[in-house]
Amino acid sequence: MVTLTSPETVSMSAAGLEEVTRLFHQQISDGVHPGAGLAVYRYGKPVLDIHGGVADAKTGRPVDTETMFVLFSSTKPLAAACLYILKERGRLEWDDPVAKHWPEFAENGKDAVTVRHILSHRGGFPDTPADLPWTDWADWSKVTRAMERTVPKYAAGEVLAYHPINYGWVIAELVRRIDGRTFDRFLAEELAAPLKMDSAFVNLPPVHDRRVSRIHVMEEGADTNGYAVVFDKPEVHHTITPGANGIASAGNLARFYAMLERHGSLDGAQVVKPETVDEAVTLQVEAVDQSLGAFARRSLGLALGDNRMGESSGDPLHTFGHGGAGTSIGWADFDSGLAVGYITNGFRGGETNVARLAAVSQAVRDACR
Repeated sequence: MVTLTSPETVSMSAAGLEEVTRLFHQQISDGVHPGAGLAVYRYGKPVLDIHGGVADAKTGRPVDTETMFVLFSSTKPLAAACLYILKERGRLEWDDPVAKHWPEFAENGKDAVTVRHILSHRGGFPDTPADLPWTDWADWSKVTRAMERTVPKYAAGEVLAYHPINYGWVIAELVRRIDGRTFDRFLAEELAAPLKMDSAFVNLPPVHDRRVSRIHVMEEGADTNGYAVVFDKPEVHHTITPGANGIASAGNLARFYAMLERHGSLDGAQVVKPETVDEAVTLQVEAVDQSLGAFARRSLGLALGDNRMGESSGDPLHTFGHGGAGTSIGWADFDSGLAVGYITNGFRGGETNVARLAAVSQAVRDACR
């Protein structure tokens, strides 16, 4: 057994961790994706941090300790955490109308949309505006005006319908309106810095461009929305798009979840209080998601009991996290004490993507036994 000092006994089967590592590299050698990173914490202590393959299949550039990956929607919990911080400081309430902090947002009947609705994907305006191409995302005035103009598809709070991109833009403007700092600065100063997450960004500084893995579409028809093409562009990495364009290492993603699993604190840094984490992970809605066409459980910015996170041996609702389109998963589980970040650079369709992420997540869980 491998044992690390912790408030709890941090024990992982050495053979189990070897199996996780074998499976990780086997997926790469089998061509499931060109490269990936995987990091695991248990009870707030790191137990595994591995990488492999190539970051750019065209040039052969390897994945190394400096490599960061596009998170896609695995970014969303990082954005939500910024609101957790503001809520704890008394700057907002979950049931505040968004328009309380951003009056112009009420346009076209959105006056009843609350912060809780945004975080649980019940705001009613899931579709990214067609008149806001990625070439305009760097202009924050165009982004916010598009959110103000958008017309709801559903009544506020009545329908679970995933907001792939709008989610992050609304959160970012709420942060700016309430705090005064831009979202990227708030994230860097209030979340990344205390947790020593030095490889996690929204609005990536261009100096780090060379560290970002390229995105590789692995199957015909996998990228029906064009996300892989758009989010592979450095110009998009340099925007504030907190629903999808986070850039991070697997180690930093796992570290974020280790903080949540430790109820808001890690290595002496308290980001939020335990009661705030308890609120954040509490089930808000479970239903067939009208955007995704699949059953989902949502808390405040997190997915609960997602099958990409493996099968919990305890309460499925104690497992929380988020996946990123076609590529990645980050999660934590209160019952096992695990926190995991697994990011690949191979964009796959739903069936094969879920299978590979679930296999690695399950192998990590099995290593606890």
